[in-house]
Amino acid sequence: MISGVLLDLAGVIYDGDVVVPGATEAVLRLRDAGLPIRFVSNTTRSTKPAVLDRLARLGLSVAPDEVFTPAEVARQWLAEHGRSPHLLVHPNLVEEFDDLSRGLPKAVVVGDAGEAFDYRTLNAAFRELIAGAELLALASNRTFKDSDGKLSLDAGAFVTGLEFASQKSAIVLGKPSQPFFRSALATMRCPNAQAVMVGDDAETDVAGALEAGLAHALLVRTGKYREGDETRFEPVPTATVRDISEAVDWIIDARKR
Repeated sequence: MISGVLLDLAGVIYDGDVVVPGATEAVLRLRDAGLPIRFVSNTTRSTKPAVLDRLARLGLSVAPDEVFTPAEVARQWLAEHGRSPHLLVHPNLVEEFDDLSRGLPKAVVVGDAGEAFDYRTLNAAFRELIAGAELLALASNRTFKDSDGKLSLDAGAFVTGLEFASQKSAIVLGKPSQPFFRSALATMRCPNAQAVMVGDDAETDVAGALEAGLAHALLVRTGKYREGDETRFEPVPTATVRDISEAVDWIIDARKR
């Protein structure tokens, strides 16, 4: 039985500023089938309002409580643990943390900082870590599909470098963190064993969801997918499909079985 659906955004719903063909209709079919949806994104280059605005421009009406981002989780973690952020993130994301308390013990928050990743910024983060700061990784992805259509280094490599140098383990807040998946499902009152995840990253989206106890995880051949991804990580996808439209076909068919 499937009673809830988690959807990745980049590479599944949109590719850059272009909607994946059939994605808008696919989401509407899930809604028409009465399936609750949550969009779980590892984006660390856009604020949540920016993500919602992009979806609206692409023709998708999505409520704020249907979208889950690592930056949102980081804000909650910082508040709950009485920490102030030392940011190593993309400039577009800085405003997400503007209103947080300062002067508290630090936590280094690492996202996809893009061109802001350099020796100066990495060394500043390292010095905070060895002085006692916690290390928060918004995501640990290896790669992302860049604006030129090619793969580029994502934040995972830089998080690993800071872990190595500081001898601290990062707290990963986005996918494949199990609490990230489970917190999204909790808002739908959907048990893990009745949920399906759809993503283009075989490691963080698919294997991560299955490790978190979701019943199914579908890998789409859009976005960052590369031939052979379906066998590159364990657990392997429940199914590998052409795109979000075919994923929705699979989900609706599975509900009839």
